[in-house]
Amino acid sequence: MLARTRSLPAALAAAALAVVLAGCGSGGDGSGAGGSGGSGGAASSAPAVPTPTKDDALAAKVPASVSADGKLVFGTDASYPPNEFTDTDGRTIIGMDVDLGTAVAQKLGLQAEFQNSQFSGIIPGIDGARYEAGMSSFSITPDRTATVDMVSYFTAGTSLAVKKGNPDGLSPDNLCGKAIGVQAGTTQAEEVTTRNQDCQAKGQPPLQVTELQQQTDVTLALTSSRIVGMLADSPVAAYAVTTTNGAVEVVGAPYDTAPYGIVLKKGQGEFPQAVQGAVQALMDDGTYKAILDKWNVGNGAIPTSQINA
Repeated sequence: MLARTRSLPAALAAAALAVVLAGCGSGGDGSGAGGSGGSGGAASSAPAVPTPTKDDALAAKVPASVSADGKLVFGTDASYPPNEFTDTDGRTIIGMDVDLGTAVAQKLGLQAEFQNSQFSGIIPGIDGARYEAGMSSFSITPDRTATVDMVSYFTAGTSLAVKKGNPDGLSPDNLCGKAIGVQAGTTQAEEVTTRNQDCQAKGQPPLQVTELQQQTDVTLALTSSRIVGMLADSPVAAYAVTTTNGAVEVVGAPYDTAPYGIVLKKGQGEFPQAVQGAVQALMDDGTYKAILDKWNVGNGAIPTSQINA
């Protein structure tokens, strides 16, 4: 899920560094406090994000089972800065996905509530009606759209991050036998299985894979030399460079670029159309661009939102 450089304000970098070093304060058990989508300690020099107004036509497409309490409950793994992570208070969930999800909810006349979860538990939580949506840097894949609906809103790829200076001489093409970290449940966790098959076919040793529940723990494993490289979404890998005082660098260009999607349970009438319409409206009125600029991830912008793209 991609190497793009970006310059972050010092306050944001310091706040995120604290999160990385702490391993993410609120944990990944699904019980973390919800965030309102405010920027908290993550101030930015980008223009303020406008507050969307309700679109009555889109709101009418939201099922009563979702709208009855006035909330849109998102499951998210708040260990993936800058997309979703905890603020310096260790509880408030912030990030690009949070701001965008909050704006989508406002467009539908709802209040967003983000609940922290292990990444691998979000889609099962949606199927089990624990969450009404999932927004946690999910790449849209055929396997996922076979069981859930996904509304596209961003595009990202995979990047390889290593220690500064790349002491092991890694590249995305020579990882056989190397100690590589990934977050559980991600496309990168699936990728290492395929890579090991390729290594075996070449008569080379397999990757020594460290799979951890939180991306912040994977980054910490890299900076503490428990692994020599990590595979992560490109915005996340690029962000790790800024939040480790340059202890991490990205090697090579992003690959396997794919769209991110908001995850919804199947069989909910026009709910996917409501969410897709809300995302598209935010793209059209400039709110979407303002949010991406705030988090310095504008290179991942897409012009059109689709369902199960």
